[in-house]
Amino acid sequence: MRELFKFVDMERTGYIDLAVLQARVKEGLSNLFPERLWVRAEISQWSPRANGHCYLSLSQTRDGVTVAEVRAMIWRSSYLTLKDFFEKETGSELRAGITVLVRVQVSFHEVYGYSLVIDDIDPAFTLGERAAERQRTIEKLTAGGYMELQRELALPLLPYRLAVISSRTAAGLQDFRNHLLDNEYGFAFEVVLFEALMQGEGAPASIIDALDRVQEGRFDAVLLLRGGGSELDLACFDDYSLAVALATCAVPVFTAIGHDKDVHVADLVAHKAVKTPTALADEFLACYIAEDERIGMLGMRIVKSLLRKVGAMEAPFVAAMHRIRMAASARLGLEVSRVALQEARIASADPRTILDRGYVLVTGEDGKLLKSASRISVGHNIGVRFGDGRLKATVTEVKTGRIK
Repeated sequence: MRELFKFVDMERTGYIDLAVLQARVKEGLSNLFPERLWVRAEISQWSPRANGHCYLSLSQTRDGVTVAEVRAMIWRSSYLTLKDFFEKETGSELRAGITVLVRVQVSFHEVYGYSLVIDDIDPAFTLGERAAERQRTIEKLTAGGYMELQRELALPLLPYRLAVISSRTAAGLQDFRNHLLDNEYGFAFEVVLFEALMQGEGAPASIIDALDRVQEGRFDAVLLLRGGGSELDLACFDDYSLAVALATCAVPVFTAIGHDKDVHVADLVAHKAVKTPTALADEFLACYIAEDERIGMLGMRIVKSLLRKVGAMEAPFVAAMHRIRMAASARLGLEVSRVALQEARIASADPRTILDRGYVLVTGEDGKLLKSASRISVGHNIGVRFGDGRLKATVTEVKTGRIK
């Protein structure tokens, strides 16, 4: 190293070569950080390579602004071991967006510059960091008055139009739909899916966008469904911005995100949280079952009340019914007699009855009934109808005036 410095006489020229500067930086860093260090940072970029190495970026933010960032790598000799260890302990993949505690060796290359070589990781720190961040979020939401907003909203007595925010491939979505829509009672619901990411860095913004779209329509409730996952996979549901969006939603929000042991900030600000999508379906079926039972009980009370009134009025009621029957029978007999009299009158006026008595009906050439001899002239053809037949004749003589 000292030999390299002989190529430049800074006091004589006023400058040094870049290679010399880089060499001095490398030597200085080696002297400053001779041992490995444990460093806390967020993985901002994550790029495993086919050759077995993994290249990433570590960063730190303050109030949403990046204040530090550095390139890092995990060599092939360590990568799979670290990856498997982290995933086994946390139940989640190593990826961008999570905070980690890693052991690094400060490295400097004259061509590629400054970087950190990672050779160990502490999964417990990542889980603990998430828990601490979650607690800070809860405290911030409490101070802002967001924790009770959803519980002040009233769910309709019979919620029918349900907006579901979930991934189309979410494990619990189909279970929810089957349990709700194919219910044994025949209750009907309208379920509309608003797709969103359910894990990862982009999930909070995606869910907030879905909430905005839901509130453009008319829905009785919003259902946030996922159906389980690892602690880090579900960390997006502890996001502060998402929690505020859920708390301030104008429609009651129900959550069914994780398993029994998982309680997320989204659950805490929701109108109601249940453990599984199937249990959430039961929540809405219970509304209809309760109303159905209430209506049934009301019907039974009405019937009992009527029976009591009928029992108290039974004797007068029976007497009144008897009088009604007698009056109706007498009136019916009178009407039957009147109908019979009318039938007799109609029968006696029937032309066929008259003909049977020996009378005839005479019609003119136009086929119309002749009631007067004055309408007939000699030579006219007439028709004569008897009770047992008819004939045609030609008039040979006409006499008018009343026959004596």
